[in-house]
Amino acid sequence: MRKTKAKKIAPAPDSKYNDALVTRFVNNLMWEGKKNTAFNIFYDAMDRVSKTTNENGYEIWKKALSNVTPAVEVRSRRIGGATFQIPTEVRPDRKISLSIKWMIRFSRERNGRSMAEKLANEIVAAAKGEGGAFKKKEDTHRMAEANKAFSHFKV
Repeated sequence: MRKTKAKKIAPAPDSKYNDALVTRFVNNLMWEGKKNTAFNIFYDAMDRVSKTTNENGYEIWKKALSNVTPAVEVRSRRIGGATFQIPTEVRPDRKISLSIKWMIRFSRERNGRSMAEKLANEIVAAAKGEGGAFKKKEDTHRMAEANKAFSHFKV
């Protein structure tokens, strides 16, 4: 095992919104090292969100991200030959990670012409409390609630 814990390197804030969370989102959105393309997709999606909602796209994105962020999740634990789904609280860093990954995954699965259009639609849906990413969060919470009886088996 390691002696010391590896240091976390925070991503540099983006140029337009000056927010490190945007860079983190874009890093997850990026494919094959094409960061510029990923930034263009993100900024285009923000413009589309602004046009459809007549509000600040960045604020809508932050609201959508907070709507999709899970509080609890279930972890599998094997006890006496049986596998139990044990509800556990999600670490703050993992909360952000999960919400970003879910939002990107469900926007990729959406119907649309471009990734920017799909992402914009998912952001608007998540901000309203709809869409695939929001449903995933609700399902995760429902599953944790259903398995609340096993919470004494903490991982």
